[in-house]
Amino acid sequence: MRTLKIFLICAIVFICNAVEAGHLEEIAERGTIRIGTTGDYRPMSYFNEKTGEYEGIDAELSKIIADSLGVEIEYVPTTWKTLTADTLAGKFDIALCGISRNYARAKTMAMSDGYGVGYFGKTILCRKKDAKKFRTLADIDKPSVRVMINPGGTNEIFAKTNLKRAQLIVYNENAEIPNQISIGNADIMITETVEALRYIALDKNLAAPLIDKPFTTHSCGILMQKGDQEFLNYINFVLAEIRDDGTLAKLEQKYLR
Repeated sequence: MRTLKIFLICAIVFICNAVEAGHLEEIAERGTIRIGTTGDYRPMSYFNEKTGEYEGIDAELSKIIADSLGVEIEYVPTTWKTLTADTLAGKFDIALCGISRNYARAKTMAMSDGYGVGYFGKTILCRKKDAKKFRTLADIDKPSVRVMINPGGTNEIFAKTNLKRAQLIVYNENAEIPNQISIGNADIMITETVEALRYIALDKNLAAPLIDKPFTTHSCGILMQKGDQEFLNYINFVLAEIRDDGTLAKLEQKYLR
């Protein structure tokens, strides 16, 4: 009986070690790393239909990770609404698309060390002519104010948590919401400071009056399934290396300022 117990323990340890090493071995054998991304979030991960390429800091980070492993990138489209389910289902190895690090995600999935620290926070996008109207959440949380949000992400959570009286309009295409604000189909977009900066540069009709005083602050992380500590360690190692050699700071300066 004792011999059987020892055998079973050894078998369990062997299986656990095999699972831990799984992703790195699978990626090497496959020759690609599958990266989940929404492709709708400037300046993090945005799919440019004209070039057929993904752009942004997360696209560059994806290439750095792939190059470090000696493999190619295989992008797997996802949405903010399905991001958690797709991650848990193993549809990709990692996800990069400006994903906020938070407790809710960390409870069920693994998240890398943060990047973009000090750059991210919830803010608003509105029409320039209305900028003086919106100085606080109280100014926004009125029955006459139409707030447009994309489903499934932290923007939706923030809006539903903090705005009880405003009209909340769910719009599925996140990348199109700034234009919806610009043409008057809604008054406010709940967004991130880095995204607001990009859109006020692209559309002179838009403004981000509270960009210097965001409602929240956080960093982004690379998302993956739990259970593969070796793989998570490797991703964190890559981030640490590019942080130490200055590459990450250059990318943050290029995309997030």
